[in-house]
Amino acid sequence: MKKINIIKLLLLATPLSFFAQIPAPKVVVGIVIDQMCYDYLYRFEHVYATGGFKRLLTKGTNCRNTQYNYVPTYTAPGHASIYSGTTPSNHGIVGNDWYVRDLRKTVTSVSDIRYTTVGSLAGGVAAPMNLLTYTITDQLKMASPKSKVISISIKDRGAILPGGHLSDGSYWYDYNSGDFVTSSFYKQTLPAWVDRFNSKFDPKKDLRAWRLLLPESTYLMEDESQYEVVLAGKTSATFPYDFPAMIAAGASANSLFTISPQANELLTDFAIAALEQENIGQDQFTDFLCISYSTPDIAGHAFGPYSRELEDMYARLDRELQRLFASLETRFGKDGFVLFLTADHAVVPVPEMLVKMNLPGGYFFMQDHLQVLRDDFIMKYNADLLEYEINQNIYLDLDKIDSLRLDIDEVAEYTASELRKWPEVKTVLTREQLRSGSACTDYWGMLMRNGYNPQRSGEVMFLLQPGYLAKEIDVPTAHQGTSHGSAFNYDTHVPLLWYGKGIPQGLSIYEPIQITDISATLVHILNLQRPGSMTGVPIIPLLQQPKK
Repeated sequence: MKKINIIKLLLLATPLSFFAQIPAPKVVVGIVIDQMCYDYLYRFEHVYATGGFKRLLTKGTNCRNTQYNYVPTYTAPGHASIYSGTTPSNHGIVGNDWYVRDLRKTVTSVSDIRYTTVGSLAGGVAAPMNLLTYTITDQLKMASPKSKVISISIKDRGAILPGGHLSDGSYWYDYNSGDFVTSSFYKQTLPAWVDRFNSKFDPKKDLRAWRLLLPESTYLMEDESQYEVVLAGKTSATFPYDFPAMIAAGASANSLFTISPQANELLTDFAIAALEQENIGQDQFTDFLCISYSTPDIAGHAFGPYSRELEDMYARLDRELQRLFASLETRFGKDGFVLFLTADHAVVPVPEMLVKMNLPGGYFFMQDHLQVLRDDFIMKYNADLLEYEINQNIYLDLDKIDSLRLDIDEVAEYTASELRKWPEVKTVLTREQLRSGSACTDYWGMLMRNGYNPQRSGEVMFLLQPGYLAKEIDVPTAHQGTSHGSAFNYDTHVPLLWYGKGIPQGLSIYEPIQITDISATLVHILNLQRPGSMTGVPIIPLLQQPKK
């Protein structure tokens, strides 16, 4: 009786606003920026206008301590984790690609030979069936079949994984045709409006030169750098980028388009066209639009996070967001939609720059080290027991191990002991440790375990030291550009901004938030059941409504 009274007192002491039931919005818009560091919100603030990133910062909620809670931090796992609310250990997307032992080859996160590309004769076959759980967008479709889910991106995985299994239309850019395409998993023909949209743009004819958006004195990042990739048709990584001239010199128009800020423009155009042509938000059923801006990642790999190219890329992306937000508010009003913006990962500074600045970091040339490991196997077992490596996962040759009557876990532990001798390696865990959780009790071990799936990961996983980047072989171009995938803050700390109906204005949340908490929060915004294997938790300050 006493316990019941205490509960009643606690309930009475809790503001009624905490329990307020807010009707679901007409539309939810999920924006994922492929490769965005948290500090871009502030480091590039001087090139932003008022209606893009700044609108979300001043009129929305800023979750300032949002982290990825697994490794590896790649595009496909990022999108899958955002929209499923769980980690690769559950949703199974352990990388952009992984090794399939039965096929003796790698597969992509969305490859599926049972389906064909719709809209192009030469595109890759793709579908969401490698995703082992369902998404918040799937949950919406199950609860409200008349709700519509549309998902778009330059990359196939950026469109397919957010849209989930029940998407009404997932569209991505096809490098072969230069058009937006889909998969026969979703439909047999492109909608007429997508055909019309494709007919209006041809990269070979319509790709413009990339010049600075703002006066040169505005920019803080240096233009010329030895750490940047020089694109085909150029002699230096400097402005301007005369894409028409580069195409005339033989560079691929379709590929250059994807690294150009114009790709962000076209994707925004496509999003606005989808809003109109798919009648998004025009009835009582909540619709969901997923947008993934891929070009910042494509450019970021080439130029790095401390380049003028990235500074201008984000200045231009900011204007595209401003245009998108204005369209949403015109269509639905400020209280007609909820929007979140985040990133699928961030990025390591170019390691060659770190080396020259006497900061920790460098390169780990994978083929050289794997050859050492092969030699170690031969010396100990008289056989090469390495079958494959990808994403810093070691796949052992299980057939050879079986034929030699060796114990798999013993070989895995020997492998781990050899890897631990390499100074560039920080942490190594075997499949037994990852499955049982033993030796996974520290922060790095927990991230590795969250990224491990027994059916798809290797027998041994390892992390490199901070600032190090794995490259296949040591050639001059290997010291230019950068990548991501690690467990460190430069890869895991990303923006998370919310805006729209019921979202607190001007609120900054400093408590730790995991990327899996996004969909767990959307569960309550949309009044849905939690999707199958969701492990995230709702962001409570975002859901608490002020007293009236």
